[in-house]
Amino acid sequence: MKIYQNSSEPIYKQIASQLREEILSGRLKAGDPLPSIRVLAQNLKISVITTMKAYDELSEEGLVTASKGKGYFVNAQDKKMLEEQFMRQLEVDLTNAIHSAKIAGLGLDEVCGILRTLWLID
Repeated sequence: MKIYQNSSEPIYKQIASQLREEILSGRLKAGDPLPSIRVLAQNLKISVITTMKAYDELSEEGLVTASKGKGYFVNAQDKKMLEEQFMRQLEVDLTNAIHSAKIAGLGLDEVCGILRTLWLID
């Protein structure tokens, strides 16, 4: 997991985003444990409160569940919920990309060209 201290995105959001991607992509499966809050905080050299905030966000989204005294575990994901989560993430990512494109002075045709090229590469 990588944390960028100079990012405009809060650290807890960075953690939640990376774990969300792991869950939605299927790399973390139903029943898999998340790293303990304390261990993750120590590894990333951040506060336990920051880590807890990330896990709470994932819990509110229904991606994970806390088990008292045992930690957090990945919930089973249904196809419809996964699609909704992917769509939400796509909207966030595209909104950020559009904002960056406008700042760079790119037009819609240029952005579509870049998207088309990237689509074909992946």
